[in-house]
Amino acid sequence: MEDATFAAFDGLRRRHFPETLNHIPAHATLFHHLPGEDPDAVVETVTALARAEQAPEIAVTGVRFTGRGVAYALESEPLTAFRARIAAAFRDRLTAQDRQGWRPHVTVQNKVKPETARALHASLAQGFSPSRFRAPGILLWRYLGGPWERLAAIPFGGAA
Repeated sequence: MEDATFAAFDGLRRRHFPETLNHIPAHATLFHHLPGEDPDAVVETVTALARAEQAPEIAVTGVRFTGRGVAYALESEPLTAFRARIAAAFRDRLTAQDRQGWRPHVTVQNKVKPETARALHASLAQGFSPSRFRAPGILLWRYLGGPWERLAAIPFGGAA
């Protein structure tokens, strides 16, 4: 995300996401699990696909109540098409969760009591105004059973 957008989402996430569960900064998940047996091949594939793309514009379209959390809904045809190309590259090795439909979002609260989530949702929805931002690149992370390891920062369009 662009710096200002990231700062806003990450600030909300730091304020409202349970601290003991908040291991990575604000983000929009494209996949929950890409084939991990060869991380270099994953980085190479995603880099090659991202190089052919311009930084997509993404619309922030609403605030979503998730039951035990709150997320901002996102829409972007270019990002959706990019995700589809990654899915095609790993089609035979995607998990069932990643083969399902994709509903892009940025989670700012999760794993709290429903009443806590409802209160935050009401507060954020009341002041919500649609906006747009650009995604300059992709971050790849590897889950290590608790902590996360950042594998790569991959810019769109091959920019540095």
